[in-house]
Amino acid sequence: MKIAQIAPLAERCPPRFYGGTERIVSYLTEELVRQGHDVTLFASGDSRTAATLVRCSDTALRLNPAVKDHLPFHIMMLDEVRQRAEEFDILHFHTDLLHYPLIRDIADRTVTTLHGRLDLPDLKPLHAAFPEIPLVSISNDQRRPLLRHLNWAGNVLHGLPRDLLPFTAKPEGVYLAFLGRISPEKRPDRAIEIAAHAAMKLKIAAKIDRVDQSYWDDTIAPLIASHPNVEFIGEINEQQKADFLGNARALLFPIDWPEPFGLVMIEAMACGTPVIAFRSGSVPEVIDDGVSGFIVTSVAEAVDAVSGLDQLDRAKVRATFEKRFSVERMAQDYLAIYRGLPGVRTEAARRRSDGLHLQVVA
Repeated sequence: MKIAQIAPLAERCPPRFYGGTERIVSYLTEELVRQGHDVTLFASGDSRTAATLVRCSDTALRLNPAVKDHLPFHIMMLDEVRQRAEEFDILHFHTDLLHYPLIRDIADRTVTTLHGRLDLPDLKPLHAAFPEIPLVSISNDQRRPLLRHLNWAGNVLHGLPRDLLPFTAKPEGVYLAFLGRISPEKRPDRAIEIAAHAAMKLKIAAKIDRVDQSYWDDTIAPLIASHPNVEFIGEINEQQKADFLGNARALLFPIDWPEPFGLVMIEAMACGTPVIAFRSGSVPEVIDDGVSGFIVTSVAEAVDAVSGLDQLDRAKVRATFEKRFSVERMAQDYLAIYRGLPGVRTEAARRRSDGLHLQVVA
């Protein structure tokens, strides 16, 4: 198939540091290329890919201090996509909802993965205005607020390359890990409280967005300063992530919001590191309680879970990742959705692929 993947421009594909959506777009793109598909990636100019790259900004917008507003760059990218739409059998958007007005006449050969929360009141009338847009959720919990109101083409849980993060059978560290973003809904304050009650060291590797700077200044920074067992590392890259997660006793995922997926959970699982997660959002769909981690509902339960980590087999944590969250499974799920779209041009794609002696994976 000839496939367009359209990524947000905030981060490159894959991101240098924090970034969930662009990371998934990158993994999916590279796997589709590996399987023999003709993929074009619309993304930031510093992205790294085996696909054909259409550079839609010089660099990732979040890391460019000269960029004050991301919207103009996304509008220019979507205009480029619209002008080239006839080149592709399928167009896969990861850009939230900006593209909806541009694709109404080709909606039947597009799919849009929604990567964010859907429980905001303004989203219902917006999606009601565009009922023809095929959508994909990244967990069943994510789609619950708009279950009967959207044109759902499927549900695809995220996946990672199997060789991305190595399995660590015997972690060298004696610490708990918190990885992600400093924000009220991620509840790093809970992580600090859990570690304190469990008498464990806590390492926090996280970015601080401008919108969350006051939360950091007023709440989290003082907490870290008053807890000598807590170490703040800041943002880390992919290479550092393997060591950070692999050598932790457990990942703490103490969220307080309807997390659509939570990529860090399967990143930890890939390392063999169990996850202690609060029951919210996608957590019950990702964590096999008592196998790949523990699902809890309070700080006290989380502290008890820390004491029960020796009951878990890290090899089984890794095995769960390989069975449920590989990039191969994710790509096959998306290919099934592509082929089920009423407007997808599979016959043209097959003729083109045969002419190039490429194998289209079923």
